[in-house]
Amino acid sequence: MSEWFECKVKYERTMQDGGLKKVCEPYLVDAINFTEAERRIIEEIKPFMMGEFEVSNITKARYAELFETIDDSADRWFKVKLLFITLDEKSGKEKKSSHNVLVQASDLRDAIKRLDQGMKGSMMDYTIASVAETAIMDVFRYKADIPEKAE
Repeated sequence: MSEWFECKVKYERTMQDGGLKKVCEPYLVDAINFTEAERRIIEEIKPFMMGEFEVSNITKARYAELFETIDDSADRWFKVKLLFITLDEKSGKEKKSSHNVLVQASDLRDAIKRLDQGMKGSMMDYTIASVAETAIMDVFRYKADIPEKAE
């Protein structure tokens, strides 16, 4: 089973004035372990990088779900903390459990709207505890290598 890893990539970016500036950008990668996450992030960003770059940090990212869209205006990622309300059958008390989800949207209002659309089919009661924009530049889901058929 795969997990999400946040990979930080350091490189020199050419600024508008022509100067170079060292930047560190986070990306999210779907991988099985840290080693695969590093291999995959290098593979994914290499075509877009000119010059040297390094993967400076990799951490596990705890996201219960991702809500992605193909809408070009949705160019930012928002971390939403949801509180799910369940009933403890033994004690009869309400119990809250928190889960983080990642929503791709254009702004805060759009993120909440897209989250509500994505949660429509859920039978669980939830409340939104917090919404925050992340610095994540892009998300790379796992793609299986499909071998060509031998003739």
